[in-house]
Amino acid sequence: MNRMNMKDKWKEIIIRNRKSGGYLLKKIISRKIYQILRAVLLFGLCFLILQPLFNKISLSFMQEKDLYDPTIIVLPRNFTLGNYKLVNSLISFWKALFNSIGISTLSSILQVISCTIVGYGFARFKFPFKNVWFACVLLVIIIPPQTIMSSLYLNFRFFDVFGLFKLVTGSTINLQNSIIPYMLLCLTCMGLKSGLYIFLIRQYFRGVPKELEEAAYVDGCGNFSTFLRIMLPDARPILTSCFLFAFVWQWTDSFYSKMFLGKTALLANKLPAITSLLAEYLTVINGVGSKPSIAYGQMMISTGMIMAIIPLLIIYIVAQRGFVESLSQTGLKM
Repeated sequence: MNRMNMKDKWKEIIIRNRKSGGYLLKKIISRKIYQILRAVLLFGLCFLILQPLFNKISLSFMQEKDLYDPTIIVLPRNFTLGNYKLVNSLISFWKALFNSIGISTLSSILQVISCTIVGYGFARFKFPFKNVWFACVLLVIIIPPQTIMSSLYLNFRFFDVFGLFKLVTGSTINLQNSIIPYMLLCLTCMGLKSGLYIFLIRQYFRGVPKELEEAAYVDGCGNFSTFLRIMLPDARPILTSCFLFAFVWQWTDSFYSKMFLGKTALLANKLPAITSLLAEYLTVINGVGSKPSIAYGQMMISTGMIMAIIPLLIIYIVAQRGFVESLSQTGLKM
């Protein structure tokens, strides 16, 4: 039965192709070629993205002698979990993990709150120098934070508000080695990538019909009540995306954490120091100064990176529905 249906289908295609002067066959061939090229391109892109990750996963389960065996390419011959145990002890993984989760979560929530208010204001209200202020937001996106590193350090090392602290106490306040600079930057929309979140949220709210707000005003809601009851519930997808972006960037950030948090154990600060920590560990074990080989050090770094990535994968799996929904709904309406 299926063969007869296929024969009838091909006869119909041949007849339609003759009637169209060969146009139908050309269209089918071009569509198939396009599908093949698209599949090859997607496979190549996925391979470029995933291949380094698979290599690091493979390295994390190898013993050191596997690194020098030319017959081993992907799969380890001597499977071991010792690398994870060693990295766990070197970087105090659980302590660094909980510190990273706490700081990343708190800073991400504060960033989303402040950027949502500012983005909604840019999308819906008119105020003096609006375009100038939005240009400043774009500058926050474009200019790397390293260019204002000295200013940030001096501002929080000798923190003062219009000279009031110095007037009352006789000296400024040193906010270094504390989480307060993080929180102040997030609340004032100067945190890591805050300009990008303001831009995304603004674009989302600009795409929401104004009739929703007008109907709320007719029912007696004010600006703030309309924002909380009408606009925020519909903006959950874009807020979820901004929270995920903020969390991931904060999770991997070492610039602000080194500047403000000092010696606080964070995964972003511990991972680059694995090689030096490994050298100290080998020195204690061997009793003399010992430096690990480059390959062995890279294997430990790969193991640490896999351990740091796992929490991010779990968060994405949990929140992927809202993340994908926001990508499909958020437009760049100018």
